[in-house]
Amino acid sequence: MSNQPILVIDDLHVDVGNHAVIEGVSLSIKPGEMLGLVGESGCGKSVTALSIMRLLDEPPMHIKKGRIRFEDTDIFGLTEKSLETLRGNQIAMIFQEPMTSLNPVFSIGDQIAEVILLHKDVDKRAAQSEVVELLHRVGIPSPETAINRYPHELSGGQRQRVMIAMALSCDPKLLVADEPTTALDVTVQAQILDLLDDLRKEHGMAVLLITHDLGVVSQYCDRVAVMYGGQVVEEADADLLFSHPRHRYTKALLQTIPAANMPGKALPAIMGTVPPPGKRPTGCYFHPRCSAKTDICSEKMPELTGDVHMFRCWNPAS
Repeated sequence: MSNQPILVIDDLHVDVGNHAVIEGVSLSIKPGEMLGLVGESGCGKSVTALSIMRLLDEPPMHIKKGRIRFEDTDIFGLTEKSLETLRGNQIAMIFQEPMTSLNPVFSIGDQIAEVILLHKDVDKRAAQSEVVELLHRVGIPSPETAINRYPHELSGGQRQRVMIAMALSCDPKLLVADEPTTALDVTVQAQILDLLDDLRKEHGMAVLLITHDLGVVSQYCDRVAVMYGGQVVEEADADLLFSHPRHRYTKALLQTIPAANMPGKALPAIMGTVPPPGKRPTGCYFHPRCSAKTDICSEKMPELTGDVHMFRCWNPAS
């Protein structure tokens, strides 16, 4: 398997109106690797993911600067027709809420077959056969009859499996999974994540996993990037980041994990909220919520430093 990144995001800046949403995000993912992108709501995770496939609402959003390269292709240099060839074929995405992502008036079989017919040179009969195999592969019971069912006839876990089947229908090289287990019970969450993990190992597929659940990240991800205020504030191999967090925000997040606390005790919380675009403070964006801040934290933005373990913090955790 190649050691060269399949996806490289370089100094990405995204604005909404006159306000910065994403500020200088740089990330890379190698084939077969699962990169966890974590942070609270409003940190810029989903906007970063949507930028990869150029699915942002433009306007009001617009990409101000930066590059995204998939293999040898400059994503920002592609025409809309070329993007349609890429989306769902080589790069696929699982969105947060499957009920709003699936069309309620078409059967799940027709919706998955539409992707196959768009990107593969097969007839309808062959596409239907592939749909049945995909539904079997993602654990949908009785796939031969399930292809005729509609989204409202499925449970939340089954709808999410349909979304995964659709995303995998063309054997993508990169899968972007944006909160793929949102609103699912714990048992179904584990089944979905095990499925994604098995499929990426089986096919060498790269996965960008966006999640709030640090327990999930510790179990499944090879590397972790932590976002705050539209920036990457820390990035490292998962084992290193969990055992030795350097940014104060990362450390605060890890302290909220239930497994890191005594049973029966209230979980610690990070006071305050993520500053929205246009209202971000001077200096380090996290400093108003940080218990270890010093004067320089409110005066100057720290650079992202390091090689194997990168972080931006004036007063890193030891």
